[in-house]
Amino acid sequence: MVYIALLRGINVGGKNKINMKFLKQTFEKVEMNDVVTYINTGNIIFSNKGLSKTELSRILEDAICYDFGLQIKVVVRSIDEVKRIINTIPDTWKNDKDMKSDVMFLWDEIDDESILENLVIKPNIDTVKYVPGAILWSVDKKNVTKSGLSRIVGSKLYKQVTVRNVNTTRKIYDLMQNRTS
Repeated sequence: MVYIALLRGINVGGKNKINMKFLKQTFEKVEMNDVVTYINTGNIIFSNKGLSKTELSRILEDAICYDFGLQIKVVVRSIDEVKRIINTIPDTWKNDKDMKSDVMFLWDEIDDESILENLVIKPNIDTVKYVPGAILWSVDKKNVTKSGLSRIVGSKLYKQVTVRNVNTTRKIYDLMQNRTS
C-alpha cells in the first residue's frame, strides 16, 4: 500500500530542522519502502505492507525522535484517502496570487464532520468543506484578513492539523500514483 506521511511543523521558520535526505534514510531504516520526499516541509511518500496507519505513525514518530531528537507528529494517509480528498477539491481551487486554498489534514482523534461546528466560517468570504481526513478551505487572497481561517492559528484545533496548500496536495497525489504504476 502507498502512503503519505505528513510531518507537522518541520523546517518552518528555522525550527525543527530536518534534512530530507536524512529523513528518507530514517524511513528506510524502519523498513518503509520506495521512499520519496517532496519539498522541505515534511511530505514523505512510501509503501508498506501489513501495518496499520496507527502503527506506521507511531513507528515513524519514534524513529524521528530517535534520529533527530524531535517530537514530531506524523499523519499517515493512504493513497485511497488522498484520492478521496483530491476528488473533493474543486478544480477551480488553486493557490496563487488571487486565491488561497488549503487542505488541513486532521489528526485521527478529531476527524469528524462535527469539527466544522467549531470553526469561524464567514459565508460570503470562506468556502469550507469536510472530507474524511481533512478540512478544505478556500478564500480569495483579497479577503484573507477577513477570513475565519486566520482565527484557527494558535487554537487547540490548529495544533491537531497539518496544512498543505492544494497545489502541494495535488503534487503529492501525483507522486503517490507514480509509486503504484
